[in-house]
Amino acid sequence: MKKLLIVDDEAKIREVIKEYAEFSGYTAEEAADGMSAIGMVKLNDYDLIIMDIMMPKLDGFSAVKEIHKIKRIPVIMLSARGEEYDKLFGFELGIDDYVVKPFSPKELMARVNAILTRYEGSDHSTADIAQFEGLEVNFSARTVSVDGERINLTPKEYDLLFYMIQNKNIALSRDKLLSDIWGYDFFGDDRTIDTHVKNLRNNLGPYRKYIVTLRGVGYKFECE
Repeated sequence: MKKLLIVDDEAKIREVIKEYAEFSGYTAEEAADGMSAIGMVKLNDYDLIIMDIMMPKLDGFSAVKEIHKIKRIPVIMLSARGEEYDKLFGFELGIDDYVVKPFSPKELMARVNAILTRYEGSDHSTADIAQFEGLEVNFSARTVSVDGERINLTPKEYDLLFYMIQNKNIALSRDKLLSDIWGYDFFGDDRTIDTHVKNLRNNLGPYRKYIVTLRGVGYKFECE
């Protein structure tokens, strides 16, 4: 059974989300602030985190940044603010989705289901390990190495790299990347893709050359 961590300083919101999560077949634990969430992640394994932004002690953005240093866990960010800056900053940190309050608990669970389904299906339709010169991607272990050194990618950066390798030498439009990786119900735009590609290239070092920009179209993982 999948386990969720619900992080919000409002007890009522945690209670409602937990009720819907358990009704959807998940187990759920709660944390009232970012510091508590980090401590719980160190001690327990979670399949997905639902994280509020504005909280005492440590805000959601800072908490996600610290959690990703410990474990790579999918994150849905909650916020009472819908500013584009907040959304883009969240996606730069590697969150998987962004939901603005007030929200529908049913829709939130649909987003949880979609993200977990994508993660479960991410190891199929390709060889277990792909090697491109000094770039090695281990799909089942969800690890990436550059010249023998393990690098840390956010969950979405990993999904993007995996998808591009799976579809290597094929032109991929930004719309297709958004729909296939983020999901059809994701309310983002082209800059979400561009930001993640930029961060991914920076992490790949000399092997950034494999990710080719197709002007006016999107991107392609180009190899022989």
